[in-house]
Amino acid sequence: MIFCVFSFNRGRFLENCVRSIEQCVPDAGIIVFDDDSNDPETVKVLDGIERNHRVLKPGNVSTHKLGGLYGNMQSALEYCSEESLVCFLQDDMQVVRPLSSEEINGIKARFDADESLAFIQPCFLKGSNRERNESIMTYDEAAGLYFRAPSGQSAGRYFSAVSVTRPQRLLAKGWKFARSEPENDRQAQQLFGRMGHLFAPFAMWLPEVPAYRGKKKTLALRIAEKRRACGLYPFHIMSSEAVEAMYRRSTEVLPVAEDFLSCESDSLPKPWCYYPMQGSRWLKKLNTLELALRRILFKALRT
Repeated sequence: MIFCVFSFNRGRFLENCVRSIEQCVPDAGIIVFDDDSNDPETVKVLDGIERNHRVLKPGNVSTHKLGGLYGNMQSALEYCSEESLVCFLQDDMQVVRPLSSEEINGIKARFDADESLAFIQPCFLKGSNRERNESIMTYDEAAGLYFRAPSGQSAGRYFSAVSVTRPQRLLAKGWKFARSEPENDRQAQQLFGRMGHLFAPFAMWLPEVPAYRGKKKTLALRIAEKRRACGLYPFHIMSSEAVEAMYRRSTEVLPVAEDFLSCESDSLPKPWCYYPMQGSRWLKKLNTLELALRRILFKALRT
């Protein structure tokens, strides 16, 4: 399996992500698709990664694209077109447990068994969405995967930017990544069946991640990041005993991250937060107001 990691100006996070793949899936190939990072720390990390793995950037003759997450995902899809299995991860994520060759072959077998299957979600579920997921997710014994029922959401049932896929299956249907998650979800619904979720996930988003370095942050975002002490909080790699216990559970027990994973920092409140303004209406309103004022000011300066 090839891991394609998408990176932009988050050097310490990228380093943690790549290191976790090296530790947990030592035989896997790793390719970093960097979106022209200009942060000195990130550039240094990329130089180090390039000693052992491929690092590709927009404009590279191997990618043909202009950058941006979905542009780079399309580049990765075409670059890895001959690979049987590709896992898309982002720099603020981590592989959290050893992944055996038998498990990888099991994922391949699921694609072999269902021609309509295009995406498998490799991540644990977020505790903040526990109640909703318990109401809409069911386990399919024949497929060996969880699937989501309709929930009224605009995305997440057929597609995820973080996924395991078979490139040729997508390319054979003329797949082109659109610019947003909802657009890609609609495209996946038209071309394929529902996205499956692994019974035993192997990856997860890191909690309390700050916005990428160099981003022009709103006052609300700066306040939120400070209040939540956003930073780098890696996960402990699951022990073999913990993995075995996860496999022994009932299929009725969803793989919620907070139930199976632990952070290297014990101070983070649960359920973990993945967006600094999560749960704060007044900060979200302040953020929306500032962004609107920025747009008005930008238009005024242009006229």
